[in-house]
Amino acid sequence: MAEASADDGELRGEDAALELLAQGDLEVVGRLVDASNATMYCKVSAGGTAAGCVYKPVAGERPLWDFPDGTLAGREVAAYAVSRAAGWDLVPPTVYRDGPFGPGMCQLWIESDDTVDIVELARRSDDARLRQMAVFDAVVNNADRKIGHLLPESTGRLYGCDHGVCFAAEYKLRTVLWQWRGERLPGTALSALQRLRRQFDGGSLTAELGEWLSRSEVRATIRRVELLLEHKRHPLPPDDWPAVPWPPV
Repeated sequence: MAEASADDGELRGEDAALELLAQGDLEVVGRLVDASNATMYCKVSAGGTAAGCVYKPVAGERPLWDFPDGTLAGREVAAYAVSRAAGWDLVPPTVYRDGPFGPGMCQLWIESDDTVDIVELARRSDDARLRQMAVFDAVVNNADRKIGHLLPESTGRLYGCDHGVCFAAEYKLRTVLWQWRGERLPGTALSALQRLRRQFDGGSLTAELGEWLSRSEVRATIRRVELLLEHKRHPLPPDDWPAVPWPPV
């Protein structure tokens, strides 16, 4: 994981970020008004170290017809767990904790490089980072991969955010990243998928996801990994579900 800047000290390493997010004092600085659910920009601090973060309280989640109420924050934590287990590190450090408006998701703030044209970035077919994101989305069954959910850092790292509508048991993949549809998966993707499969076999990842997802959703996630390994190809758009989120940005 890239080093994260801190206001009063240096925050280095993923474990340090997780500890700060989980244990630090959470102060609401403002609200991200473009988000469909209540989303706060906060400062989290402890022991002379502080960093920006996003806090999404369960109480501020908008009810959806196709996802159980009160589960979106947990799905964001589950998405982080999958990303980390596979070695993709595409999701910023994310925890579930109590906050000023009750329990919810807390995620390290990523300062996106505003010199990058993310619309142009999302169209590229020669970007290994973006292709890795497409494989991750296939695993978690992301129903809302918008262009604005891509966070390129000035260091060259690429993160993704807003994974609250992932992990449905039914195939709901909806994304702007279809440029590799039907193509053979690269070796790096197959290695990451095999790593995930081993962690499911060992039971640790199954138990971790079980804290946030239903049994059928965990089983469906394992099955998606198995299908990707079996066919060794990027998935095709669904026939009975909009393939691209709206608005796409």
